Amino acid sequence: MGIIGSITIAAVVVVLLLLLALEVQYRRRPGNKLELTSGHWQLEVYEPQRYLLVGELEFRNTTKHLEVMVPEIWVEVKLLSVASLNGITTTTQVIPRYKDAEPRADGYWEGHIVKRDPSPIEIQIEVQGQDLSALRVAWIRVHYLTYGPQGRFPKVRHVIVPLTFPSPEDSKNWRPATKADVLPIRTHLLTHLDDPVAVVQRYVLPNAQPGDIVTIGETPLAIMQGRFRHPSDVKPGWVARRLCYLFLPTSSLATACGLQSLIDLVGPVRVLGAFLVGAIAKVLGKPGVFYQLAGEQARLIDDVTGTIPPYDQFIVLGPENPQQVVDQIKRETGLAAAIVDVNDLRAVKILAASSDITEPFLKQALIKNPAGNASEQTPVVLIRPVKSLER
Repeated sequence: MGIIGSITIAAVVVVLLLLLALEVQYRRRPGNKLELTSGHWQLEVYEPQRYLLVGELEFRNTTKHLEVMVPEIWVEVKLLSVASLNGITTTTQVIPRYKDAEPRADGYWEGHIVKRDPSPIEIQIEVQGQDLSALRVAWIRVHYLTYGPQGRFPKVRHVIVPLTFPSPEDSKNWRPATKADVLPIRTHLLTHLDDPVAVVQRYVLPNAQPGDIVTIGETPLAIMQGRFRHPSDVKPGWVARRLCYLFLPTSSLATACGLQSLIDLVGPVRVLGAFLVGAIAKVLGKPGVFYQLAGEQARLIDDVTGTIPPYDQFIVLGPENPQQVVDQIKRETGLAAAIVDVNDLRAVKILAASSDITEPFLKQALIKNPAGNASEQTPVVLIRPVKSLER
């Protein structure tokens, strides 16, 4: 090989190395890593013919040394009601609250650069109508565009806000169970705005007495922790698209987005490895190995339609740190507590429980699923042990 040939090969190698280095640095950069928080919401006006919802949210830029812009933002509201929505109107307004912001009377959003400090905004939603008493929930979708190093991308922040709140006295239908009486506790639609301890204090304590046990469903707890994703925010990869067809149709992992939600939690290598080993084990007569290897979240994910509206449009993950939650409930309310996954097939799974609760007793008390799997909206159950042995 001549000198020219050697120089050519060396030049090609250098170019390839440069292109590889360019690709590596690109993949390591976060790009348009900007999020809008769910925020804090409250009903500032709660009148028979007018509601005023106000939310305080923040844009947060988590990139380093990069600026990301928000050129557009708008709000969409879907009301859920037990009656017709005819005659009910909603108006929305987005108000910048960051430093040097100048809200415009015409409602126009001036493009904003989000730097290191969070950029707070306020969203006002006014609902008007002759009678608003049938309204139950406001599903708020905040649409915004991010504009930065990776281009222009649309994003959506979903926020669920309850509009009706039952009284603790509404829960009064005690039911007999094995060695216990159980009381399904009706609550408002639980959202990311709720805290499990506060929910117990508000709805359970007025009905409780010393020695009672409170249980919370794993899905409502996950929702309170904000662990739900809209499928439009899930980007299925190679593993999810190919493996999802191999799960039973009733599984929450039988869709590309459902399986990708698990992959986003534990990684594609673990999921693929668990599937391959699980498939071999199943052929050898040992089912369930995939779920053992893929982790607890594999059993807990609820895909679209898996829970009540409007969360039936979302993928709900399993809760995080359930033992920490039950310990906090016990410490702050005095009630023994458990986080459970119960269904109508008489399957009871205990994710976490206070140390003074025995598993056989709890399973027998919940085996008939007193909370229900439909639209009962009784995510909490109060259990009262009884001494009678006749049951």
